[in-house]
Amino acid sequence: MDYVLTEHAQDALKKRRIRIGWMEQALTTPEATEADPVDADLAHHLARVAEFGNRVLRVIVNAKRTPPHIITVFFDRRRTIP
Repeated sequence: MDYVLTEHAQDALKKRRIRIGWMEQALTTPEATEADPVDADLAHHLARVAEFGNRVLRVIVNAKRTPPHIITVFFDRRRTIP
């Protein structure tokens, strides 16, 4: 899948030690998606990462751009997926 990582997303992956494969999994096959409450151009892709204790990875993406731009990525401690 083609996508662009913003500088912030690149920094987030490195500092938070998030594997690219985990991010791509959440991006391509999310278990849930949510609209951004502030910016209608953004979507939140959520997926559990088994290798990280089933914590929920949140990938915020501007899918209206071609290719999609990854804005940020982080483990969301407050979110669970049933």
